[in-house]
Amino acid sequence: MNKPTIALTLGDPAGIGPELIAKLLNTPNLTDHANIVVIGDTWLWQQGQKIAGVQINTRLIDCLADARQYQNEQQILLVSVDTIMPEEVTLGVATSSGGSSVLQVLDLCLKAVSKRDIDAICFAPLNKQAMKLSGMKFEDELHFFADALGVKGFFCEFNTLGDLWTSRISSHVPLKDITQYLSKDRIKESTRLIYQSLKAAGYEHPRVAVAAFNPHGGEGGACGREEIDIIEPAISEMNAEGLPVSGPFPADTIFLKARDGEYDAIVTMYHDQGQIAIKLLGFERGVTVQGGLPVPITTPAHGTAYDIAGQNKANVTASEQAFYIACRMGKNYRAQAAQ
Repeated sequence: MNKPTIALTLGDPAGIGPELIAKLLNTPNLTDHANIVVIGDTWLWQQGQKIAGVQINTRLIDCLADARQYQNEQQILLVSVDTIMPEEVTLGVATSSGGSSVLQVLDLCLKAVSKRDIDAICFAPLNKQAMKLSGMKFEDELHFFADALGVKGFFCEFNTLGDLWTSRISSHVPLKDITQYLSKDRIKESTRLIYQSLKAAGYEHPRVAVAAFNPHGGEGGACGREEIDIIEPAISEMNAEGLPVSGPFPADTIFLKARDGEYDAIVTMYHDQGQIAIKLLGFERGVTVQGGLPVPITTPAHGTAYDIAGQNKANVTASEQAFYIACRMGKNYRAQAAQ
């Protein structure tokens, strides 16, 4: 009865998502970790299994709200929806119909998790271009989620690799505009958020470090004063508030410390500062956690891999990790609801 109920989506119909979910659900004893419900078009789910060369036994249910009725059964559930026709899909091609399919499924999941019919969402890779072609007005899925869930506070993506998490104070913005986002408040908000999220994911005492902005940490002001004027004061204020945060450390060495197990999370100042390092450390294992939302949402960090869609070449490792993080956070989300 303590297992979280996790919704799995098939992702972009033209990508590797359906194949990945089929491979994921072929993992032995997966239902020991969660009450699992797949939501998607039946034909697409069948196609994913065919590509992966597996057959997954599922129990058809009417809607996500019915999933908890089967909490004690070791069976994978399926909610069938009609969002797209087979003739509307060409593998490897982003289309408005594919984007619309993704948005319809995610909308159903968001409504269900908001009503606590489910405890977390783990979605297969989607394509931002396809979603924008279908009319999505937001820059990415995180902003879509935040709007749908009525989030008013700070939110950001976390990228994880095994036991290492990263966040950033600026994301999908031009490099020339990064300094506009560099403030004590954003550093503190991002740091608090990843610290709290690590706690929700089961880390009892998270160890968080903050990266510098300038080369060599600014070299005492010779290479820039952002560390002296902004980052160090933000860290000092957090320490005074009882938040055990370290830094700032030069960005070209901070990931060596994390690699060696000194820290659980790193707060970076901009997208590539963290993404290049973490993807080099293990691109095939990376997971994106949607931070700052009131509900747990995870996904593999890689994309739809249009170039290998339909070829049974997709690596399921990141999807497995995304699922297990969703389970841990979903269990905590459920426990909070019971209090």
